[in-house]
Amino acid sequence: MVNLDTSNPASVFLLVLSFLIIISLVISVHEASHAYFANKLGDPTARLLGRMTLNPAAHIDPIGTVLVPLVLFVLGGFIFGWAKPTPINPLNFVNPRRDGAIVAFAGPASNFAIAIFFSILFRIFPIQVLLILISINLILGIFNLLPIPPLDGYKVLLGILPKEAALRLSVLENYGPIILIVFLFLFIQFLAPVIFAILNTLLLLLTGTTL
Repeated sequence: MVNLDTSNPASVFLLVLSFLIIISLVISVHEASHAYFANKLGDPTARLLGRMTLNPAAHIDPIGTVLVPLVLFVLGGFIFGWAKPTPINPLNFVNPRRDGAIVAFAGPASNFAIAIFFSILFRIFPIQVLLILISINLILGIFNLLPIPPLDGYKVLLGILPKEAALRLSVLENYGPIILIVFLFLFIQFLAPVIFAILNTLLLLLTGTTL
């Protein structure tokens, strides 16, 4: 759990503000990466709608980007969140299944890339805020690769499965949010230790330390 010094309102305010800025920027990079690779692969939909940008205002969902991550951060629980979905039209892709999987993977890949970049800085300047930034990116990258709709890992899975199997599995996308909520409600207590074990392994490799 995050130890908030509630006796000092200024410290609480700065900590919360810093976290909101970090999570907004992290999710913005994630979504902009989806938009960038979609555009590169032939689908300009997100770019034309102003989503190929690092401006958080274009991506923020008040509930998923601000409220949910903030509450989980304060409670010291498993941190996750979401932004406004990046609009993709797979009909614009040359190979919709392959290109859709690439676009989906681009989001988590951006989180891992940010984590690697800041881990280099952490080796030089071992300050706590960098470790928090690295950890948030790793958690979001790992979590989003879970093969559960509507997460990116599910879309990657559809792109690598045989066509017939992917077609049967794709019907779950219509129930994505419900499936995710049920999954988290039933399995998060079992899943969180696994994710944190992976997180600490990656942190040890990248920074030489763990949470």
